[in-house]
Amino acid sequence: MKYMKLGSKPDVFQTEGNNIRFVATELATDIVIIVGEVKFYLHKFPLLSKSSRLQTLVASTNEESNDEIDISDIPGGPAAFEICAKFCYGMIVTLNAYNVLAARCAAEYLEMFETIDKGNLIYKIDVFLSSSIFRTWKDSIIVLQTTKSLLPWSENLKVINHCVDSIATKASIDPSEVEWSYTYNRRKLPSENGLDSHWNGVRKQQMVPRDWWVEDLCDLEMCLYKKVIMAIKAKGRISSEVIGEALRAYAHRRLFSSLESAVSNGLDCTRHSAALETIISLLPSEEGSVPCSFLLKLLRASCLLGSDEACRDNLTKRIGAKLDEASVSDLLIPANSDEAAMYNVDMISAMLEEFMAQHREDDDGAKLQEDDDQEAMDGDDDNLNGVSRSSKLAIAKLVDGYLAEIAKDPNLPLSKFIALTEMVPLATRPVHDGLYRAIDMYLKEHPGLTKGEKKRLCGLMDCKKLSPEASMHAVQNERLPLRVVVQVLFFEQVRAASSASAAAAADMPPAARSLLPREQDGNSYGSSRSTATEDDQWAPPPPTTSVDVTSFRSMSLANNKNGGVSGGGGDQAACKKPPPSSASAKGSGGGGLMPKKILSKLWSGKASSGENSSSDTSESPGEETRSTPSRNTRHSVS
Repeated sequence: MKYMKLGSKPDVFQTEGNNIRFVATELATDIVIIVGEVKFYLHKFPLLSKSSRLQTLVASTNEESNDEIDISDIPGGPAAFEICAKFCYGMIVTLNAYNVLAARCAAEYLEMFETIDKGNLIYKIDVFLSSSIFRTWKDSIIVLQTTKSLLPWSENLKVINHCVDSIATKASIDPSEVEWSYTYNRRKLPSENGLDSHWNGVRKQQMVPRDWWVEDLCDLEMCLYKKVIMAIKAKGRISSEVIGEALRAYAHRRLFSSLESAVSNGLDCTRHSAALETIISLLPSEEGSVPCSFLLKLLRASCLLGSDEACRDNLTKRIGAKLDEASVSDLLIPANSDEAAMYNVDMISAMLEEFMAQHREDDDGAKLQEDDDQEAMDGDDDNLNGVSRSSKLAIAKLVDGYLAEIAKDPNLPLSKFIALTEMVPLATRPVHDGLYRAIDMYLKEHPGLTKGEKKRLCGLMDCKKLSPEASMHAVQNERLPLRVVVQVLFFEQVRAASSASAAAAADMPPAARSLLPREQDGNSYGSSRSTATEDDQWAPPPPTTSVDVTSFRSMSLANNKNGGVSGGGGDQAACKKPPPSSASAKGSGGGGLMPKKILSKLWSGKASSGENSSSDTSESPGEETRSTPSRNTRHSVS
């Protein structure tokens, strides 16, 4: 820190009590200066030789025969006046960044100009400011902080503008030219941590990070901080990413650290609201300048503080453009106090809608450029290209994780859960494990769902896209409807049979492999593509070839050897016997893949395990079991 000493005489100012200051000399004092509650007993001659204002005031008091002068409105108060008085006496005074501005404003009030005395206090302080303070990084920040208590004097003297310009200029220079100290306690560069300080025995010069100035500016009040950031932006030398990082650091210091405790304790949040408005107004418009997580924190803060709708809508649109960068925890924004639900699902739906709308436009533009045909609207994975594909895959994973969290809310309506799930295209979910987890969580937290609601909920999931681990969990899950369990079993057997057929075909010589029957698309029946088609979403599809039937008989034999297939929650839908003949397979529904006896046991086992024990059950377990043969006849599997 820079400092300047004025005067050469020893300091003989003394204090008597809390409200009296006097000069310990042989000469009696002849004037009393009142500054607030403090009285200064001084001498007229040294004061009047330096201050034009005191000359005028003393002249007016002589006419009234009163030696007391009240200057309580002097900027800086008693401390600043004492500096000016000591300068008039020629006593030693030390000026630094903390007191120089107060002394400058007090000198201006007392009119201590060069016209009164050469080398007066105003001149000396101005030289100190321009030659030292405004050229020093931290001193400029300290002086700028002191300007708030000295308004409007500091503003009229242009000190604020000088400080702001000095700070903005230093923040905008090339980091390699920074030679002064600065505060940087966040994640440092490897060279600063000493991890990469040597190479071949020669010490490398430490690198200064691009955002070296960010933390020091966090000490500024909001109005001053805004002036500095706007000045830095105006110079145009700092990237929008660094500006965004500066705003993020300031928000954590001034807003996020104390917001929730202030709101929960019912404290006045005016300061927090002002900080939020300032930060949002300073956000760079360039894409990628601020992380999505930071925008979501600002949105959360705006909800807690009850900001206006325009502010929230603006943040929602910005977040929607980069929603794939968010995390599940960032999306858990609390609902309004007047709502029964725990989380604000409508706001997340608006973000997701914005994301899908923007990426739909990107996809349409890419398709027009590449002259893609209309098959791109079918929802296949091939529709997703480049960055858009990875973004949509990320958004599907994010939404599934968010659904699993909000499913724990007992007051979450099923309609909102389904609507949010359906906003994500099917092509963006190559695996439905995350969606299955969310559905299972919703079933667990909402045991009172009707059969129709369960059917609608589970219809969001494609059993073909479950991993083997998820399929095994689903088969043992008592909360799932029985038909979903059967469907999972069916596709697991298709997968196993296809894998076995593909392995067998791979071991065949090329000549024998060419004799395998072909599907219409040219793939052999031994390939990994499924040959099944669904009659409806709740019944597993019948096979189209005899190869599948054989495969399922093989699976049934394997299950018999292994002791059967486990059902949900400890109930066993066991395949105790393989079908005795091909006739029994035909009796299971005319080409069905699983014997009727197996499905009947599975159905009855599922029913007895509590499937129909929900509050909405309208049929007894026995009635459901009796209905099984007719359903097997219609759908041949379920």
